[in-house]
Formats: sequence, structure tokens, C-alpha cells
Amino acid sequence: MSELRAFSAPGKALLAGGYLVLDTKYEAFVVGLSARMHAVAHPYGSLQGSDKFEVRVKSKQFKDGEWLYHISPKTGFIPVSIGGSKNPFIEKVIANVFSYFKPNMDDYCNRNLFVIDIFSDDAYHSQEDSVTEHRGNRRLSFHSHRIEEVPKTGLGSSAGLVTVLTTALASFFVSDLENNVDKYREVIHNLSQVAHCQAQGKIGSGFDVAAAAYGSIRYRRFPPALISNLPDIGSATYGSKLAHLVDEEDWNITIKSNHLPSGLTLWMGDIKNGSETVKLVQKVKNWYDSHMPESLKIYTELDHANSRFMDGLSKLDRLHETHDDYSDQIFESLERNDCTCQKYPEITEVRDAVATIRRSFRKITKESGADIEPPVQTSLLDDCQTLKGVLTCLIPGAGGYDAIAVITKQDVDLRAQTANDKRFSKVQWLDVTQADWGVRKEKDPETYLDK
Repeated sequence: MSELRAFSAPGKALLAGGYLVLDTKYEAFVVGLSARMHAVAHPYGSLQGSDKFEVRVKSKQFKDGEWLYHISPKTGFIPVSIGGSKNPFIEKVIANVFSYFKPNMDDYCNRNLFVIDIFSDDAYHSQEDSVTEHRGNRRLSFHSHRIEEVPKTGLGSSAGLVTVLTTALASFFVSDLENNVDKYREVIHNLSQVAHCQAQGKIGSGFDVAAAAYGSIRYRRFPPALISNLPDIGSATYGSKLAHLVDEEDWNITIKSNHLPSGLTLWMGDIKNGSETVKLVQKVKNWYDSHMPESLKIYTELDHANSRFMDGLSKLDRLHETHDDYSDQIFESLERNDCTCQKYPEITEVRDAVATIRRSFRKITKESGADIEPPVQTSLLDDCQTLKGVLTCLIPGAGGYDAIAVITKQDVDLRAQTANDKRFSKVQWLDVTQADWGVRKEKDPETYLDK
């Protein structure tokens, strides 16, 4: 490639399907977020006389943010870190992209140096001890600490990184990828799922990677064995097995475009408390296994409520598209958020579904000891529900103490409503909203690099 290329992938918020998304039986609703991870691929470079590829990944927003790897076909495309700085997500992306495309050194002898710059929007990380710079129409924060030392907000930075880096690195091998991301979206998604699972050391549900690749979606996960059955990276059969998995295997997965209704928007509130998702998931699993068949009954109720929630949002979207008087009345009622809302089944259907979801999670919280919706979050959500323009609100993802999600009328300003209200003193409203598009090409890549 002789030109700069830029790509970006969105963050995520799991609004329906927490915990159930781990099971292949259940569907979830994942909203892509406007906070995006970015990758800028530079023109080919050359390492004269070298029989290896070199990949340099740089993240100038963080201290010591540079990772160098050598890759050789002779050693099964296993990335070898140069300089001691390692990143498992970058490493697994490199291993899988190279293993999939199997580049021949003879074809790349004068273009064997690949350089990629990574950037992240502000909402992914705490902004303490950072300096803001404007690059084109983008605002980027530069931190004084290493990337692993800067607190994250839980919006899916690792999934976004893996997906956008996979796209950028693949663009060195696919000449038309830059202008045909849609054509290669499934390949990007499948490679990213493999790399992300390997980097984490476990086979997760994959909803975060799916959202990074496709945007806002209705999602049902793939069988974990698809990835766990792969041989070791670098083995003689890894490349062929990976290619078969990416190109030919039926993933038995559901990915359907699904978005919030027109006229509504999403607010994400960051709470200055943290939750350890891994421990929450383990507690819920232990509870589920030891409380059968009652736990299955609760999961079934949750699944039905999740479906009613998603279907209710779809009905509101179809209704809003008609732009008739009835639709206007519904949104006017939301604006007031008074007793008139009860007159509209389109509102009560969504609210009743979320009430069931929350009630089920409170029961699991009580029985399992996993703080999915602890009392302090219950009070906060109940207070949010009283605000003007709010359709509904809930705990996203695995729950816990660290975030809330609120769906409101489009023109509502929750910052203004809650600014002097002590009930919301611990809530920081993030500068994000829903984004229905997944990984994509970005215009004017040079602006990322110009101060």
C-alpha cells in the first residue's frame, strides 16, 4: 500500500442478555457506541536484507506505547517481541492475520515493514493526568502513564482494538479492503473473535467483538468449541485450520442489525466504583448450577423479558417512522414522564420488560452473592426513571457498581437535569451515544498524525 489508511471500530453496551449471552440458546441486544478505537496503517516500509516481517504498533497516547514484532513464515508466523514490550491482544492479532493470509517473503521482500498507529477516543479511559490535543476534528487525550496503568471505563476497548487492528493489518494483504470493508466484514469478525479469545485466555461470548465489527446488533453467540478446537499457533496445521474456520465453517451465530428507535438516544453513566466482571460471572455460574431447576426458570423469564424489551423497541422504531400524531403523543408523554405514559402500551411494554429483567437480576443478586443490581444501584435507577424524557434505565452488561444505561428522548439533556441533584453526585455522564455502524474506513487519515 502506498497510501495512509484509517479505520475505526465502536465500543459497546450490552443492554439485554447479561449472563444469558454466554449460552448459545439466548439472544442479546448490544448497542454500538460512538466512542471508537482507531487504527492508521502507514504505507509499506522496507527492511533491507531481512528475511522477516516487522510489525510496529504505536499508541502515542500512552507512555511507552510501542510494540515491535518480527514474524517469519519459517517459524509458523509466531510473533517474536522485539525490545521486551508485549501486548497479548496485539500479538494474537498479528499471529492470526499472518497465519490466515500466509504471505510469502519473496512477494514482500521490499515491503516487509508494517507500521500502524492506534488511537482511542476519550470515553474509553479515565482522563486524569492527561493532556488534550485536537487532530483535525478529533479530540485525543495523551496520558502520562502506560496503557495498563490508566483505568478503563468498560466500553470494550480490547475488542475494539483487536477488531480495528485486524482490519488495518489485513489491509496490507488485501488491496481493495480499504474501500470494501463490508465485503470483508465477516472475515474481519471471525479473525477478531479468534484473536480476542486467545488473548484473554478464555472463550468469551464474543458480543463485544461482534459489536465492534457490526455495530448495534441482536446477537447469539457461537459454540466455544469452534475456537477451542484450533491447534496451537505456529503448528503445521494452524493456518489451514484457521482458514477453514474463518471461511467455511458454520459458526451457528446470530448477528442481526438492530438499533435504538429513531427519536431516542442512549446515555451511559460511569459510576466511580469498580466491579470485577470475572468474579461476578463465576458466582452466577455457581449459583445457576447449584439452583437447578429454579435457576433455569429465572433464565427463561429473563430471556422472555429480553425479547419483549427488544421487540418493544422495534415497535417504537416502526411507529416513529410513520411520523403520525399518535407517535408524537407518545414522545410528548415521555417528555413529561408523568402518569400519561401509562396510556401508551408502546411505553409500558418496554418498561414492564425492563422491570422484569431488573427484578430477576435482583433475585440472582440475593441468591448468588453476585452484586448484579445491588441496592445502591436499584435506588439510582429508580431515581433515573423519574427524570424528564426517560423511557427506561438498567444496569448494562454483567452489572455491578460501575455503570448505568439510560434510554431517553433524543433532545433530553441528563447532564443539565442532574447537575445539582445530590442523588446523581457519583454519576459521570460519558460523552457517548449509540452508533449503529461497525468497523469502517475513516476519511482524511493524515489528520490523525497532524497536530
